Amino acid sequence: MGETIPDDHVYFAPKKMVLNIGDMATWTKSEAYNEYLGFIYALNDSVKGKSNTSEYPCSDKVGKVLELLETLNTWIDETPPIDQPQRFGNKAYKTWYQKLKQNAERELKIMLPENKHNAIVEISPYLIEGFGNDTRIDYGTGHEMSFLFFVCCLFKIGALEQTDKAAAACKIFSRYLEISRKLQRTYRMEPAGSHGVWSLDDYQFVPFIWGSSQLMGKIYQVLNDHKIIILIKKTVGHPRIEPSALSNEPVVDDNYTNYMFFGCIKFILQVKTGMFAEHSNQLWNISAVGSWSKVNAGLIKMYKAEVLAKFPVIQHVLFGSLMSLKESKFKMGPGGPPRSMPPRLP
Repeated sequence: MGETIPDDHVYFAPKKMVLNIGDMATWTKSEAYNEYLGFIYALNDSVKGKSNTSEYPCSDKVGKVLELLETLNTWIDETPPIDQPQRFGNKAYKTWYQKLKQNAERELKIMLPENKHNAIVEISPYLIEGFGNDTRIDYGTGHEMSFLFFVCCLFKIGALEQTDKAAAACKIFSRYLEISRKLQRTYRMEPAGSHGVWSLDDYQFVPFIWGSSQLMGKIYQVLNDHKIIILIKKTVGHPRIEPSALSNEPVVDDNYTNYMFFGCIKFILQVKTGMFAEHSNQLWNISAVGSWSKVNAGLIKMYKAEVLAKFPVIQHVLFGSLMSLKESKFKMGPGGPPRSMPPRLP
């Protein structure tokens, strides 16, 4: 699926380039916007009907990324929170974050083959920015987006195989979520740019998108009486779980390790008290939607409007040669990549 960036490509450190509201139009027309959204759609499709523990292609390169994440997880255990008068924003997080900044290059050299080391200058900032801000000690959807830029870049440079799309979501991203939640709870990190009760979630968004896709089924091909293949037009969802059950605690407890959507709900139920309809009103409204396919389509639309179109988020995004702010030759349609769009990304 598309050509890998050549080994002699010239990389450089990415930087912030959306500096004012007027630059947002440049962003939405850029290569980075179209490639990132294409990446979201591609992995969304790759996990459709699959749980985190389903069988799917998984190269040894996925294991290398997981080893890197496990190192970051170990550093949390080695950096316990300190006693301090402030309830939120434990300053031990700054120590953990400095360890990440100081050792990111070394850890990426371990993860990547030598012929990919020249890409580290460009991809390491995405990894570092993917775990929060050490000045504000906060975390939000912009940090989640930075980590996904990192994963997207791994595909582009050939550090992940094109067949690793489902594994990238169900294994790499799922493990990233576990570590991010551990950081949030250990160091009492503030939500970055939280919209309060009216937001989807204080910290994450993409796992709701890919998680709802996991709970969708496939359009089945069957043979009719004349041995002609026909398509069952109805997309069959999860055989037992409907959106109406998303806040049902027994259902959540049975499924949070297998499905990203319920992993998110489980974390919300652990950190928030009171009635679900009150502290997570948007999610409560989603439970009234008739099917996971409608939930999935609605969440992608919401992500584009509430994250990708918001200057307070995009002003912090870094752009380089891999995720470029140059104008794209292709326009992403409302339903995903057009058929004429070359498959540069997974």
